[in-house]
Amino acid sequence: MRKDRASDELRPEYRREDLGQGVRGKYFEAYQKGTNLVLLSPDVAKVFPTEEAVNEALRSLINIAKKSTGRTTR
Repeated sequence: MRKDRASDELRPEYRREDLGQGVRGKYFEAYQKGTNLVLLSPDVAKVFPTEEAVNEALRSLINIAKKSTGRTTR
């Protein structure tokens, strides 16, 4: 009797033909574009509901940091 292939258990051994035909370079273009995924904590996500809101807040923080650095009085 054969085991059901839809089960969630791993088989002790796999054959190459069980895995299907591979495609060379399938994700090459997407990889070249790259990604910069950042996960927000739930409390931060409540304050910034969209990516535009996060970007705007970070840009304003960058501007403040640029303005405040380098100025020392002697």
